[in-house]
Amino acid sequence: MQQAATATTAGWGPLRKMAQVANRSVCIVLATILVAISNGVLSKAGDSRIVATTTFMDAKATYYGGNDASGTMNGGCGYANPFALGYGDQTTALSTALWNKGLTCGACFEIRCKISATAYAKKWCYPKAGSIKITATNLCPPGSHGGWCDPPKSHFDLAYAAFTRLANFQAGVIPIQYRRTPCQKTGGIKFSMNGNPYWNLVLVHNVAGGGNVHAMQIKGSRTGFMQMKQNWGQNWEAYCNLVGQSVTFKVTLGNGRTVTFWNAVSSNWKFGQTYQAKYNF
Repeated sequence: MQQAATATTAGWGPLRKMAQVANRSVCIVLATILVAISNGVLSKAGDSRIVATTTFMDAKATYYGGNDASGTMNGGCGYANPFALGYGDQTTALSTALWNKGLTCGACFEIRCKISATAYAKKWCYPKAGSIKITATNLCPPGSHGGWCDPPKSHFDLAYAAFTRLANFQAGVIPIQYRRTPCQKTGGIKFSMNGNPYWNLVLVHNVAGGGNVHAMQIKGSRTGFMQMKQNWGQNWEAYCNLVGQSVTFKVTLGNGRTVTFWNAVSSNWKFGQTYQAKYNF
């Protein structure tokens, strides 16, 4: 009996190798398809309104979400609860001109009221407010109240708490100036693993530096790197079974910087869990 059991167990060796090779081949084919699909989306991050880093640019700002920011939950970036993810109430929704199909999600901006613009601004903007730093977490879609977010306008629909640091809420809309600023985060970048064994949907957050992820690759401990496709917001997908493998991510930000987060997710990972790398941008 012992000999039979040993022989049966040993017979699985070639089958396991065949399964691993087949899985790897499927992953490579799907990754190639995703690269082809993604190329059209990932080539549009050069808009100066989006990547401006040193020069202030003009825009307008309104506010939304109520004074408790409850209306900012479940935004277009996929962060669901911005408070739980560390973004708090210093956030903004962006007009489509700045949104860039969700590839600006996670970017940080410095904003100040352009008090000298009009007598209206002088009346409502706080003269000693200085500037504030906010994170993009949502979309302000075309057709919103007042038409402020309609193309081609550059517009920030700020969380109430952010808006009222710059101006009296009764102003409704104010002229502002904005520029990109590095995101300051505590601890490593985070990856929330969702989906099913054959479809990985990864929400990336707590991203320092440039803040907005523009491209991602994924690698299991038994596979090569595979291109991921943006599903929506900062949710990235790859069709490949990586269950039981440690997972590595290669992340590229909108500013072009790429960092590889080796074995950021341990081999015993589970769907519905969040994993934090040991470092960040």
